[in-house]
Amino acid sequence: MIDVVACDAELDASGLNCPLPLLKAKLELNRLASGAVLKVTATDAGSQRDFHTFARLAGHTLVREEEAAGVYCYWLRKA
Repeated sequence: MIDVVACDAELDASGLNCPLPLLKAKLELNRLASGAVLKVTATDAGSQRDFHTFARLAGHTLVREEEAAGVYCYWLRKA
């Protein structure tokens, strides 16, 4: 059974290179209410470092992350 994380919004940043996935995620988070979860899908390997750093500095929670076949998924809970 796959553990599913519910999300309030999804952002597909596939094909975009750093820093665009993070910038688009930041804009999307700005639209969401505090406590909402945003799922981001990216294909840039550098996004791992970016999302960890961003969550820590901005106070958001990186609820979960997955990587399969070069596709990275992040679930961020807005602070």
